[in-house]
Amino acid sequence: MNTEPTFFRRLTSNFRKLLCAMSAVCLFNAGSPALADAVTLPDMLIGVTQGFLEFTVEDYLATSQTEGRYEIEVNRLDPRMHMPMCDKELTATLESPATPIGRVTVKVRCDSSSPWTVFVPAQVRLFRDVVTTTRPLKRAAIIEPEDVMLRERDISLINQGYFTSLDQAIGQKLTRPTVADQVLTLVHLEQAEVISKGDQVVITARSGTLSVRMPGEALSNGGLREQIRVKNLNSQRIIKAQVIAPGQVEVAM
Repeated sequence: MNTEPTFFRRLTSNFRKLLCAMSAVCLFNAGSPALADAVTLPDMLIGVTQGFLEFTVEDYLATSQTEGRYEIEVNRLDPRMHMPMCDKELTATLESPATPIGRVTVKVRCDSSSPWTVFVPAQVRLFRDVVTTTRPLKRAAIIEPEDVMLRERDISLINQGYFTSLDQAIGQKLTRPTVADQVLTLVHLEQAEVISKGDQVVITARSGTLSVRMPGEALSNGGLREQIRVKNLNSQRIIKAQVIAPGQVEVAM
Protein backbone atom coordinates (compact mmCIF):
# COMPACT_ATOMS: atom_id res chain seq x y z
CA MET A 1 0.00 0.00 0.00
CA ASN A 2 1.30 3.48 -0.86
CA THR A 3 1.59 5.45 2.38
CA GLU A 4 3.17 8.52 0.79
CA PRO A 5 1.24 11.68 1.83
CA THR A 6 -1.05 13.16 -0.81
CA PHE A 7 0.82 16.42 -1.17
CA PHE A 8 4.07 14.47 -1.70
CA ARG A 9 2.50 12.59 -4.60
CA ARG A 10 1.19 15.81 -6.11
CA LEU A 11 4.52 17.63 -5.79
CA THR A 12 6.47 14.67 -7.15
CA SER A 13 4.11 14.42 -10.10
CA ASN A 14 4.29 18.14 -10.83
CA PHE A 15 8.06 18.16 -10.56
CA ARG A 16 8.40 15.22 -12.94
CA LYS A 17 5.97 16.82 -15.38
CA LEU A 18 8.07 19.99 -15.30
CA LEU A 19 11.28 18.11 -16.04
CA CYS A 20 9.60 16.10 -18.80
CA ALA A 21 8.24 19.25 -20.39
CA MET A 22 11.68 20.87 -20.30
CA SER A 23 13.29 17.77 -21.75
CA ALA A 24 10.66 17.57 -24.50
CA VAL A 25 11.57 21.08 -25.56
CA CYS A 26 15.23 20.10 -25.61
CA LEU A 27 14.60 16.99 -27.71
CA PHE A 28 12.37 18.84 -30.13
CA ASN A 29 14.93 21.56 -30.69
CA ALA A 30 17.86 19.15 -30.87
CA GLY A 31 16.18 17.25 -33.70
CA SER A 32 15.54 20.32 -35.80
CA PRO A 33 18.26 21.01 -38.44
CA ALA A 34 17.48 24.71 -38.27
CA LEU A 35 18.26 24.62 -34.53
CA ALA A 36 21.38 22.46 -34.57
CA ASP A 37 23.18 25.10 -32.55
CA ALA A 38 20.19 25.95 -30.36
CA VAL A 39 20.69 26.84 -26.72
CA THR A 40 19.00 25.89 -23.48
CA LEU A 41 17.27 29.10 -22.40
CA PRO A 42 17.95 30.58 -18.95
CA ASP A 43 14.18 30.61 -18.37
CA MET A 44 14.20 26.83 -18.68
CA LEU A 45 16.91 26.51 -16.04
CA ILE A 46 15.03 28.89 -13.77
CA GLY A 47 11.85 26.85 -14.19
CA VAL A 48 13.62 23.60 -13.32
CA THR A 49 15.25 25.24 -10.29
CA GLN A 50 11.93 26.72 -9.09
CA GLY A 51 10.14 23.37 -9.35
CA PHE A 52 12.95 21.49 -7.64
CA LEU A 53 13.10 23.96 -4.73
CA GLU A 54 9.33 23.88 -4.22
CA PHE A 55 9.47 20.11 -3.87
CA THR A 56 12.60 20.16 -1.68
CA VAL A 57 11.28 22.85 0.70
CA GLU A 58 7.93 21.07 1.11
CA ASP A 59 9.79 17.84 1.85
CA TYR A 60 12.02 19.61 4.40
CA LEU A 61 9.06 21.22 6.20
CA ALA A 62 7.15 17.94 6.37
CA THR A 63 10.15 15.90 7.52
CA SER A 64 11.21 18.41 10.19
CA GLN A 65 7.57 19.09 11.19
CA THR A 66 8.19 22.79 10.75
CA GLU A 67 5.25 25.15 10.28
CA GLY A 68 5.59 28.25 8.13
CA ARG A 69 5.17 29.71 4.68
CA TYR A 70 7.97 30.10 2.17
CA GLU A 71 8.91 32.23 -0.81
CA ILE A 72 11.39 31.22 -3.51
CA GLU A 73 13.28 33.72 -5.64
CA VAL A 74 15.57 32.31 -8.32
CA ASN A 75 18.32 34.69 -9.41
CA ARG A 76 18.29 35.95 -12.98
CA LEU A 77 20.75 34.23 -15.29
CA ASP A 78 22.84 35.76 -18.02
CA PRO A 79 20.61 35.80 -21.17
CA ARG A 80 23.74 35.25 -23.27
CA MET A 81 24.26 31.82 -21.69
CA HIS A 82 24.80 29.18 -24.43
CA MET A 83 25.10 25.43 -24.20
CA PRO A 84 24.02 22.47 -26.38
CA MET A 85 20.43 21.31 -26.18
CA CYS A 86 19.95 18.35 -23.82
CA ASP A 87 18.63 15.04 -25.18
CA LYS A 88 18.07 13.69 -21.62
CA GLU A 89 15.92 14.74 -18.68
CA LEU A 90 17.54 17.56 -16.74
CA THR A 91 18.40 16.68 -13.14
CA ALA A 92 18.53 19.09 -10.22
CA THR A 93 20.26 18.68 -6.85
CA LEU A 94 20.88 20.96 -3.88
CA GLU A 95 24.52 21.96 -3.98
CA SER A 96 24.53 24.04 -0.78
CA PRO A 97 23.71 24.48 2.04
CA ALA A 98 22.54 21.33 3.87
CA THR A 99 18.99 22.68 4.32
CA PRO A 100 17.01 24.45 1.57
CA ILE A 101 16.57 27.68 3.54
CA GLY A 102 18.32 31.00 2.95
CA ARG A 103 20.78 31.48 0.11
CA VAL A 104 20.99 28.22 -1.82
CA THR A 105 22.65 26.91 -4.96
CA VAL A 106 21.00 24.32 -7.19
CA LYS A 107 23.04 22.22 -9.59
CA VAL A 108 21.15 21.62 -12.85
CA ARG A 109 22.81 18.93 -14.92
CA CYS A 110 22.39 17.50 -18.41
CA ASP A 111 23.76 13.95 -18.78
CA SER A 112 23.50 13.79 -22.56
CA SER A 113 26.10 13.04 -25.22
CA SER A 114 27.26 16.64 -24.69
CA PRO A 115 26.92 16.96 -20.91
CA TRP A 116 26.91 20.25 -19.04
CA THR A 117 26.24 21.59 -15.56
CA VAL A 118 24.88 24.97 -14.49
CA PHE A 119 24.82 26.25 -10.90
CA VAL A 120 21.72 28.37 -10.26
CA PRO A 121 21.62 30.61 -7.15
CA ALA A 122 18.35 31.29 -5.36
CA GLN A 123 16.92 32.67 -2.13
CA VAL A 124 14.42 30.68 -0.03
CA ARG A 125 12.66 32.72 2.64
CA LEU A 126 10.84 30.86 5.41
CA PHE A 127 8.37 32.89 7.46
CA ARG A 128 7.40 31.74 10.95
CA ASP A 129 5.74 33.30 14.01
CA VAL A 130 8.57 34.07 16.45
CA VAL A 131 8.84 35.84 19.79
CA THR A 132 9.50 39.59 19.53
CA THR A 133 9.51 42.43 22.03
CA THR A 134 6.61 44.86 22.35
CA ARG A 135 8.71 47.69 23.82
CA PRO A 136 12.31 48.57 24.68
CA LEU A 137 13.64 46.45 27.56
CA LYS A 138 16.65 46.90 29.82
CA ARG A 139 19.45 44.45 30.44
CA ALA A 140 18.73 42.03 33.34
CA ALA A 141 14.97 42.64 33.06
CA ILE A 142 12.75 39.61 33.62
CA ILE A 143 10.44 39.02 30.66
CA GLU A 144 6.78 39.59 31.54
CA PRO A 145 3.81 38.44 29.39
CA GLU A 146 3.13 42.00 28.19
CA ASP A 147 6.75 42.38 27.03
CA VAL A 148 6.52 39.91 24.16
CA MET A 149 4.29 38.83 21.31
CA LEU A 150 4.43 36.54 18.27
CA ARG A 151 5.11 38.16 14.90
CA GLU A 152 5.88 36.67 11.50
CA ARG A 153 9.53 36.96 10.50
CA ASP A 154 11.87 35.49 7.87
CA ILE A 155 13.81 33.01 9.98
CA SER A 156 16.39 32.47 7.22
CA LEU A 157 17.85 35.80 8.38
CA ILE A 158 18.10 34.72 12.04
CA ASN A 159 21.45 33.07 12.75
CA GLN A 160 21.36 32.79 16.55
CA GLY A 161 18.24 30.73 17.19
CA TYR A 162 14.73 31.96 17.93
CA PHE A 163 11.65 31.14 19.99
CA THR A 164 8.25 30.07 18.62
CA SER A 165 6.37 30.06 21.94
CA LEU A 166 5.86 32.93 24.38
CA ASP A 167 6.34 30.51 27.28
CA GLN A 168 9.93 29.98 26.14
CA ALA A 169 10.70 33.63 26.89
CA ILE A 170 8.41 34.64 29.77
CA GLY A 171 10.24 34.49 33.09
CA GLN A 172 13.69 34.55 31.47
CA LYS A 173 16.29 37.26 32.10
CA LEU A 174 17.67 39.53 29.39
CA THR A 175 21.42 39.45 28.90
CA ARG A 176 21.39 42.72 26.92
CA PRO A 177 19.02 45.63 26.23
CA THR A 178 16.53 45.34 23.38
CA VAL A 179 14.48 47.71 21.24
CA ALA A 180 10.81 47.45 20.37
CA ASP A 181 9.84 44.82 17.78
CA GLN A 182 13.14 42.97 18.18
CA VAL A 183 13.33 39.23 17.60
CA LEU A 184 14.52 37.49 20.77
CA THR A 185 17.26 34.95 20.12
CA LEU A 186 19.18 32.52 22.30
CA VAL A 187 21.87 35.11 23.02
CA HIS A 188 19.32 37.54 24.49
CA LEU A 189 18.04 35.33 27.30
CA GLU A 190 19.31 33.34 30.22
CA GLN A 191 17.59 31.47 32.99
CA ALA A 192 16.39 33.86 35.68
CA GLU A 193 17.57 32.87 39.15
CA VAL A 194 14.76 32.17 41.58
CA ILE A 195 17.01 30.86 44.37
CA SER A 196 20.24 32.49 45.56
CA LYS A 197 23.13 31.02 47.47
CA GLY A 198 22.38 31.11 51.20
CA ASP A 199 18.58 31.10 50.80
CA GLN A 200 16.55 28.94 53.15
CA VAL A 201 14.62 26.42 51.04
CA VAL A 202 12.16 23.60 51.50
CA ILE A 203 13.46 20.25 50.24
CA THR A 204 10.77 17.86 49.02
CA ALA A 205 11.80 14.23 48.63
CA ARG A 206 9.36 12.22 46.49
CA SER A 207 8.85 8.54 45.82
CA GLY A 208 5.64 7.78 43.95
CA THR A 209 2.76 9.25 45.97
CA LEU A 210 4.90 9.60 49.10
CA SER A 211 6.62 12.92 49.80
CA VAL A 212 8.69 14.18 52.73
CA ARG A 213 9.63 17.79 53.41
CA MET A 214 12.65 19.07 55.29
CA PRO A 215 14.48 22.40 55.73
CA GLY A 216 17.52 23.15 53.64
CA GLU A 217 20.02 25.83 52.60
CA ALA A 218 20.93 26.64 48.99
CA LEU A 219 24.66 26.40 48.35
CA SER A 220 24.44 27.87 44.83
CA ASN A 221 22.20 30.04 42.70
CA GLY A 222 19.60 28.41 40.47
CA GLY A 223 16.77 29.01 38.00
CA LEU A 224 13.65 26.96 37.42
CA ARG A 225 14.33 23.29 36.60
CA GLU A 226 18.06 23.70 37.27
CA GLN A 227 20.01 21.37 39.55
CA ILE A 228 21.69 23.07 42.51
CA ARG A 229 23.63 21.99 45.60
CA VAL A 230 21.58 22.08 48.82
CA LYS A 231 22.41 21.29 52.43
CA ASN A 232 19.83 19.26 54.36
CA LEU A 233 19.72 21.12 57.67
CA ASN A 234 18.39 18.04 59.51
CA SER A 235 21.11 15.62 58.42
CA GLN A 236 23.75 18.18 57.36
CA ARG A 237 24.15 16.18 54.14
CA ILE A 238 24.84 18.02 50.88
CA ILE A 239 22.64 16.86 48.01
CA LYS A 240 21.69 17.91 44.48
CA ALA A 241 18.10 18.97 43.97
CA GLN A 242 16.01 20.50 41.21
CA VAL A 243 14.55 23.99 41.61
CA ILE A 244 10.75 23.75 41.20
CA ALA A 245 9.71 27.20 42.51
CA PRO A 246 11.14 30.13 44.50
CA GLY A 247 12.37 28.69 47.77
CA GLN A 248 11.50 25.10 46.84
CA VAL A 249 13.62 22.25 45.53
CA GLU A 250 12.86 18.61 44.88
CA VAL A 251 14.83 15.38 44.97
CA ALA A 252 13.83 11.80 44.20
CA MET A 253 14.05 9.29 47.06
